[in-house]
Amino acid sequence: MNASHASSGYELRFRPLFADRRAYAFPCDAAGHVDMDSLGERALNNYLYARAMMGHELSWPDVISSLPH
Repeated sequence: MNASHASSGYELRFRPLFADRRAYAFPCDAAGHVDMDSLGERALNNYLYARAMMGHELSWPDVISSLPH
């Protein structure tokens, strides 16, 4: 993960549209850009899956602050 994404304090969160599904969250910058090169193989596969399932199984993502308030 590059330093700008690691220290940005944001995550891109995909929420499930159905109760029996899981949510996905990935580190991102304030604009919601995920550094795909910094993700491990499993995280990258999950990220690509989440993007493909937007509107089908998952909501459009939100950029959420991951820093404590």
